Amino acid sequence: MSADLTRDRVAIVGVGSTGYSRGDTGRSAPSYAYEAAVAAIRDADLTQIDIDGVVSSTGSGYPNLVPPASIEVVAALGLPTVTYYSEGNPVIGGAMIDAINALLTGRCRNVLVYHYNYRGPYMSRRAASDPFRRWIRGYADDPPESAKNAAAYSFWASNYFARYDARREHLGYLAINSRTNAASNPLAAIREPLTMEEYLEARMIRDPLCMFDMDLPVDGADAFVLTLTERAADRPHTPVLVHTANQGAVGPNDEDQLPSLERHGHDVVVEQLWRDSERTLADVDVAFIYDGFTFIAMSWLEKLGWCGPGEAGSFIEQHWVDDQQRLMIDGRIPVNPSGGMLSEGGTQGAGSVREAVHQLRGDAGSRQVEQAETALLAIGGFFYNAQSIMLTRGPA
Repeated sequence: MSADLTRDRVAIVGVGSTGYSRGDTGRSAPSYAYEAAVAAIRDADLTQIDIDGVVSSTGSGYPNLVPPASIEVVAALGLPTVTYYSEGNPVIGGAMIDAINALLTGRCRNVLVYHYNYRGPYMSRRAASDPFRRWIRGYADDPPESAKNAAAYSFWASNYFARYDARREHLGYLAINSRTNAASNPLAAIREPLTMEEYLEARMIRDPLCMFDMDLPVDGADAFVLTLTERAADRPHTPVLVHTANQGAVGPNDEDQLPSLERHGHDVVVEQLWRDSERTLADVDVAFIYDGFTFIAMSWLEKLGWCGPGEAGSFIEQHWVDDQQRLMIDGRIPVNPSGGMLSEGGTQGAGSVREAVHQLRGDAGSRQVEQAETALLAIGGFFYNAQSIMLTRGPA
């Protein structure tokens, strides 16, 4: 174990969210970011005068929209003096790491980190039946044989299914788990129950992944205020400490050039996590396992060490609680209690960070895990965006 110079030195002291929607609200993308940012600043009992750092993270799917870059948020919120601003990775962990580094190097005192999603025209429900409404740039116009972007996970899932004892039902359990948990989250985009029969009969997108195996395009935003732990005692809520945060990738890491499932970004992240953390899997009280695709979650379960290579399917079956229709690791650790990417919405991990903060502060309502002290967040896919964050409850 290394002496991690960042361990427990930064705290999350404010959190805000707009909630997530799949319907057309008539709002602009920046409006979501601004609303969540204001809520987070107020939650920390601060004002715009106190915020001197801004890091943006965006999941926008709108090709012609200029994202609300951090400097634009500075202007919109009326922040009088900012000494650090940057554009982070679209997946939230990278932006959090950027903010942590800014705080620890003394670039600023209080950092606002925000993430928003905004559905592009090609992501709407009506567009799904219109072959001409396709995004000209990006994966929407990739030919059927392309292994780029989203398609890669179906190809790698097929590879995995051919090698190991895994069935579509194992993916279905993950989708049902997220839907079950979303039912008690008022911020979630979809809260209706999902059955295994419905899952298995769903429209196939790319075998073996169906429409329920992929995260939801949504509109909405989350925001956070971070500061040094030594300053967190002055804030109104129990601080949530960033115990560890890291990211990683291997090369080559293009979707169709990844050498194998044996080693990819998850491995690099997990090696750093267990090197730097003073906590272990036995200490985890609530787990956030990235389910942008159900198959990504299977990988994380194996790479984190809850089970061995090829054992994720049987692990999920063994820890499935049938009468609750949810996954409970060792009978006590809920997975994605707010609904995850599959049901709360495709938040690129921001929703998981928000829920983890509420769990560790003890204000998660009906979803509250009793005496939650440690939250493990395994975020991102195999390629360019693998990340992890270990959060712990700070002193009251």
